[in-house]
Amino acid sequence: MQLPVQSQSTLYAEGWEAEAGPEDLLEIARAADRSGFAYLASCDHVGIPRRLAAAMSTVWYDPVATLSFLAAATERVRLLSHVAIVGLRHPLLTAKQYATLDHLSGGRLVLGVGAGHVQEEFEALGVDFRQRGAVLDESLDALRAALGPEEFPEHHGKLYDFEGLGQRPRPAQDRVPLWVGGSSPAAVRRAALKGDGWLPQGDPRDRLPAQIARIRELRERAGVQGAFTVGAITEPLYVGEPGWDVGRRTLTGGAAELAESLRAYRAMGVHQIQVRFRSRSRTELTDQIAAFGAEVAPQL
Repeated sequence: MQLPVQSQSTLYAEGWEAEAGPEDLLEIARAADRSGFAYLASCDHVGIPRRLAAAMSTVWYDPVATLSFLAAATERVRLLSHVAIVGLRHPLLTAKQYATLDHLSGGRLVLGVGAGHVQEEFEALGVDFRQRGAVLDESLDALRAALGPEEFPEHHGKLYDFEGLGQRPRPAQDRVPLWVGGSSPAAVRRAALKGDGWLPQGDPRDRLPAQIARIRELRERAGVQGAFTVGAITEPLYVGEPGWDVGRRTLTGGAAELAESLRAYRAMGVHQIQVRFRSRSRTELTDQIAAFGAEVAPQL
């Protein structure tokens, strides 16, 4: 699940999140860890321009700081950046931050990456917004090297060139999973050819089969081998019968009913689903997490 509180876009934030803070994040993370969730995710924006602030809000916690904070309070749940805009930073800086997170968490990092979409962020940091796709493509290659086993990683490309600079600690994992976010043709191609997984951005159920088929086609044509994780973001969920208006798109009902609906994702070829529960308080959210973990997840 994507963590609440740490990003508060009006597209999905609940009213109670505006007054929430670190203790709420801790309790939610611990609830997800206890309930068997696969990962907790945190977003990435450096700054939100005034023209977008009303819709996106300016509440966007730093993902490295947030996930590191929660790593010490959890035991098994993985820690996902969904997604890190890695083109805003030099790959060696990104590698230093996330390798340290992986080391401190005992190998629980999943590095989700994306191209970004807020032009003013790029301009303020001196990065060419128009070239963000090409920057991300090379960043993925550079991060493969910088997050690999070598103490002195090496990469020679058009945009980044480094060797002879040692970085320790190394990641705890032999291979940090790189999941690529986005649903544009370029993002899908990037995920298929350069990633270990795909994080779609807003694809409804009816679009997923074609996207997944495209990924398979691209990988087969290019001869890309290795495990690949296909993700999906489900509709909003509420376990049980809500006594309040949770919105017409929200899936509600008993555990068996919800599980039957969610198993349709597996039939499409999806390996992991990201869920978001409707809630009016932290307590209602942690109750939903516990109910899903105990009653719905075993049926998936």
